[in-house]
Amino acid sequence: MAPKIFLTGATGYIGGDALYSLVKAHPDYEYTVLVRNEERGKPVAAAYPNVRLVYGSLDDTEVIEKEAAAADVVVHTADSSDNMPSAKAIAKGLAAGHTAEKPGYWIHLCGTGILTWYDAAHERYGQAPIPEQKYHDIDDIERIVSLPDSAIHRDVDKVVIAANDLAGVKTLIVGPPTIYGTGRGPTNTRSIQVPGIVDFTLTNGFAPIQAPGLTEWDNVHIHDLGDFFVLAVEAALDPAKNSNPEIFGPRAYFFLESGVHKWSEVSKWVASEAAKQGLIPEAIAKEIDIPKLGTNSKSVAARAKKYLGWEAKAPSLKETIPDVVAFEAKKLGKA
Repeated sequence: MAPKIFLTGATGYIGGDALYSLVKAHPDYEYTVLVRNEERGKPVAAAYPNVRLVYGSLDDTEVIEKEAAAADVVVHTADSSDNMPSAKAIAKGLAAGHTAEKPGYWIHLCGTGILTWYDAAHERYGQAPIPEQKYHDIDDIERIVSLPDSAIHRDVDKVVIAANDLAGVKTLIVGPPTIYGTGRGPTNTRSIQVPGIVDFTLTNGFAPIQAPGLTEWDNVHIHDLGDFFVLAVEAALDPAKNSNPEIFGPRAYFFLESGVHKWSEVSKWVASEAAKQGLIPEAIAKEIDIPKLGTNSKSVAARAKKYLGWEAKAPSLKETIPDVVAFEAKKLGKA
């Protein structure tokens, strides 16, 4: 019998690429995806005629519970890091439909925004990271699964981790950092952070930097993230891996990263490329008050490499800047 996969977020940037990657790798699996309504589902149905669609919002907990109970693996990407009703529904559904002898597996998307808690709490915007802000997803796992409740995403993380106490539920949390590149999903193929800098730059004529411009994040290409979802689902279906508590369980917290950037560097790359494409008069980056570019998120992704054999293969963030600038310029009607 073909494995049953229930996925949320197929119309989103991350979920769309996850679905693309999974169907490409395993077209024989039985896929069910949650979409808001029939209209939103049309592009998904057109791209994937063999995928079953169910309709509802993340607050339609009965729908989510039913599908989680029936699935072998749940891949949750739709507002997954912050939506509490859907997280509780997945936990309840998996527990209802599975047993300790035959558990259901929950692959949950979070994000390394959770690691910005220290800078946010101390309002140290624009400052360089301190050593304690680096989190190694094997060596520092106890710190990661016990981050302060004030950290964004932490409330939902706690629900996911606690679900492992229920008979028949095993979880894996993946927290990617800045995600870049063009997605391959049926609807949204655009990321948020870097395009946001490009839009600001093209609108204002200069790129923004949160003074003094020393903050750092890690990054990963959307295609490499798609590869991870394939490896994680394969692990959930592999008895040699799904019984390993380092892969599924309360300590199974995976970071992903393939590069490091300062936000000030990204802004300068964007300004330079925008000027090169004739979209702004000259390559200027200015220091302004923009806290969303002012926190640090530092992760070390050792777990995926060690336990799943994951490795990044896609182009670097800097290599993608010309395409992002051209795309955003066209979207804004400036090209």
